[in-house]
Amino acid sequence: MRLACQLAALALLAALVGCERASAFRPAPQMVLAKVNGTEISAHDTAGAQALEKIIDRELLVQQALAAGLDRDPRVAQSIDHARRSVLAEAWLERAAARLSHSTPEEVRAFYAENPALFAERRIYRLRELAVSLPAELAEALRAEAARSAHLDEVAAWLRARNARFTDFSSTQPAEQLPLSQLPRLARMKEGEIAVFVTPPGVSVVQLVQAADAPLSEQQAAPLIGEFLAAKKRMELAAAEVRKLRDGARIEYVGDVKR
Repeated sequence: MRLACQLAALALLAALVGCERASAFRPAPQMVLAKVNGTEISAHDTAGAQALEKIIDRELLVQQALAAGLDRDPRVAQSIDHARRSVLAEAWLERAAARLSHSTPEEVRAFYAENPALFAERRIYRLRELAVSLPAELAEALRAEAARSAHLDEVAAWLRARNARFTDFSSTQPAEQLPLSQLPRLARMKEGEIAVFVTPPGVSVVQLVQAADAPLSEQQAAPLIGEFLAAKKRMELAAAEVRKLRDGARIEYVGDVKR
């Protein structure tokens, strides 16, 4: 897994900038922006005129659903309860996360040094990939075939001869958008080389078509690393919080429940 939420660093920066721009157009809190059949919609509920129109549309639909008694429908009530519980669980984790400290300059510097393929030696990769679905017993044979093949077409022909299902596609991606588990191997590859990676759906056979250097300095990377480390700390805290709660709870599995 890509460090669970594998945060594409540059995508993170774009998201942050987007949030800042959205907040710039947010009206003052508690200001009533509209009334829908007497129900007030405040600035707290929305951000921007376009979002306001969507919330008005939603409020109209909600009012119709309530008038029809859909909130008493068992399936709808179950969905509402599920959503309520999800919000409460997230709120508890957010409250717990409030005590987390910001990443120190030393932590940022260490992460930068430990991940040269993401920063100092960052590259933009043009790849051709075969995403393969095949029996586990053929995985080693595929790896051996890839090792002696000079081109991905040879691997594709080998797969076709064995009626293996695969998807052939090309992509261009910066280092931070690739799986962290694959990045060290890709960073060492030369153009034309082929590598085989085991992935959750099956096996991925990747040929490096081209790579262009695109390094980030420590100063450029620092805000991105800070966000990455903050998210990683939140994930670790959430896992620790759940473990603690499980240790103190009485959990009984009833019936034939697979665990």
